[in-house]
This record gives sequence, structure tokens and C-alpha cells, in this order.
Amino acid sequence: MRKLLILLPLLVLPVSALAQTKPATPHVEIFGGYSFLLANQNNSSFNMNGANFSVAENMNSWFGGALDFSSHWGTENGYNVNTQSITFGPVFTYRKNKTVVPFGHIMLGAARGSPQYLNISQSEWRFATYAGGGVDVNVNSRIAVRLIQADYLMTRFSDIRQDNFRFSAGVVFKLGKRK
Repeated sequence: MRKLLILLPLLVLPVSALAQTKPATPHVEIFGGYSFLLANQNNSSFNMNGANFSVAENMNSWFGGALDFSSHWGTENGYNVNTQSITFGPVFTYRKNKTVVPFGHIMLGAARGSPQYLNISQSEWRFATYAGGGVDVNVNSRIAVRLIQADYLMTRFSDIRQDNFRFSAGVVFKLGKRK
């Protein structure tokens, strides 16, 4: 019994120390993947397919900043149209689980619409804002799969507010380590 009392703390300490280790925070995360945009003007929505790319720098385990690019193509009222956006903003990440990593972000920037996109006569750049988040699932310390990223996108073409929704999924490459 005495040997068990001496050995018990030696067995429990390594387990409790392991439970306290936090998942490593990457210094930079690069995301690329498929994106679907539900574009809307005056309740007349249409679908666009495209791509979404972002580069995020993590300042610590829960806060960072991201630069986001996306481009979408589709058909509206019989016209081939496209739109691109470039935005930047803070990212808030919850890294308490080694496998599942949820995040949220708010990004400000600009969106460009091609001629005939939302009935504009010529290509225009307008203010854009994204608010949303997603869930990454870590495959290993260098790669994660972004299961879903869902964003509300507000634009204002032709002096009319558009409420759009973007859904993305793809791969995240993680570079470096942040303490």
C-alpha cells in the first residue's frame, strides 16, 4: 500500500501536465478553397461560384488579422457577371481543442462588380464588409480542413444595399509557431 501511495503522484503528474498543454498556435495561416456566393438585390437573388483565399497572421492564441480575397462568377438576367472583393480585419479564434478550431471575423474593404452585375452599367468598386466565421479541423500541425466558413457580405451598388451570403470550404496551411 505504501508503494502505491508513492507511485500514484508520479503517475498522475504527467497526465495532468499533458492535459494542460495548449495546442500550438501557428504564426501564419494560408487558406484557399471553393466559395459560393448568394448575391441579392431587392430580394431577387442569384447564385455565383468562385474561390476564396486568405492570409492570417496570429498575434497570440486568440487574436490575429486576416487579408481576404474572393472572386465569383455567375449569370444574372442572362448576362455573364463576376465580382471580386478584397478585405482586411481582425480574427478571433478559440484554440482550446487540439482538433476543432472555431473562429469569427469582421472585415472591411472593397468589392468590384462587372458590367451588368446588379444592373450596373460599368465596372465599379464599392465599400464591402464581411461578418462571419467558421470551423477548421486540424489534420496535423501543418494542415487543417476548413469545413465551413459562412459570411454575411454587405455591398452597395447603384445606391442600393445588397445583403449577400458567402459560404467557403477548403484547406488551411499553417506556417511557423506563435507562443
